[in-house]
Amino acid sequence: MFSHIMVGSNDIEKSKSFYNALLGVFGAGEPMVDVKDGTTRLFYMANGGTFSVSEPIDGSPATAANGGTIGFACDSPEQVKEFHDVGVANGGTSIEDPPGKRESSMGPMHLSYVRDPDGNKLCAIHRPG
Repeated sequence: MFSHIMVGSNDIEKSKSFYNALLGVFGAGEPMVDVKDGTTRLFYMANGGTFSVSEPIDGSPATAANGGTIGFACDSPEQVKEFHDVGVANGGTSIEDPPGKRESSMGPMHLSYVRDPDGNKLCAIHRPG
């Protein structure tokens, strides 16, 4: 359904450091860097998906989506916790409940949540099955 997800950044080097570490959990290497008209964009590719970080093209400050969450599918409960711990260790902020198992109407799952340095809300999720 999706071709890519892109978030904005007000400090592209800080974001690069954060996402290099965080997306390394999924095996993403160094991003492809695209600079056009003075705007830098980073493209991380792993597991058939593309996650991008960009300085805003319109020159206005980047802001996080209120109510928005970007979810990353994990292979195990351990990867959910690793995602959280790597994110926090690299400038992210732990939010909501600690990483762990949750019960929901969709069945049991393991979740963790962090905000990146620009405030974007990121979720790691593993659904057994």
